[in-house]
Order: sequence, then C-alpha cells, then structure tokens
Amino acid sequence: MAESDYAGLIVDIPDYPEPGVIFKDITPLMADPKGFAAAIDDLADHFKDAGITKVVGAEARGFLVGAPVAYRLGAGFVPARKPGKLPRDVYSQTYSLEYGTDELQIHKDALSADDKVLIIDDLVATGGTAVATAKLVEQAGAEVMGFGFILELCYLDPRKEIGAAYDQDVFTLIKVK
Repeated sequence: MAESDYAGLIVDIPDYPEPGVIFKDITPLMADPKGFAAAIDDLADHFKDAGITKVVGAEARGFLVGAPVAYRLGAGFVPARKPGKLPRDVYSQTYSLEYGTDELQIHKDALSADDKVLIIDDLVATGGTAVATAKLVEQAGAEVMGFGFILELCYLDPRKEIGAAYDQDVFTLIKVK
C-alpha cells in the first residue's frame, strides 16, 4: 500500500489532548480491513529477516499494532505498560513526551539475553517513548534490532533522539513533514 493510501486513513484531531497538539488518530486505519492488514504486513515484512524473537509495544496503541506484527513474525509479544498495570516484578523507565513526562514498565521475566527485539508503536513524535522502551529492553538484557511505526512526525525530528542512542533500523509507513 502506498504512503498516500495510508495517510488517507489517518484523521487529524486539533487541540487534543491539549491546545496546540494535533493528534493523529489511527483508528480509521485500524477499522479498514485492507488498510490495517497492509500496515501490519508492511511493518512485519520490513523486519522479516532480522531474526526477531520478541516484539515490544508501548501502551496502548503500540499493543494494537505490535501484537499482530509479532504474530506475523512468529515472535512473542511483550507489552510495555504504564505503572501499576503489571502484577509481577518490573523494570521501569521514565521519559519525556512532546507535552509532558511518563513512565513505562515491562515484566522482568518477559525478555532474556537471547531475545532479538523489535520495538513497535503507532506513532513516533519526539522519540522519547521509543528510546524509553529500548532502555527497558536493555535492562532485561535483550538486544534491540529495530523500531517500526505507522506514523513519524518528521518535524519533531524523532530520528535524532533515537539515533543518538541507537544505530538500528527505524522504519515508518507515513512520514508527516
């Protein structure tokens, strides 16, 4: 599917979640059976030869994209959750958002040193969530193999943030200039 076809399935919501922010709503893409299947297939196909054993997706839309990508890759899925949502011992990582700060956690036993991990989310803005997720992967002793996103807000230069910490493949379906 072409980038313009994907972009046609994304809706801009101005001033959400706060004034000045334009929220990129992927739910119309997810509601479109052909569009959603193509997005998952394109993300998975890009990383099919990377030896991925686990996919980590950040709460919450990263779950919706990451789990089917993991399925397509024949890999396991690990949710990176907000604090207080996981019942066993966790690794924690705080990070900055384009409009605040947050924290993610993964179970300490979710990954091992043998795991080759793909980090998936719906959108990359500043790169903070992606880098925080990668740090969680490293805390668990696993190896980050790449990053995949449906949308990239290029005007916020997330590749600078990711590239400062990681030299892995960053793949996006839609680049918002």
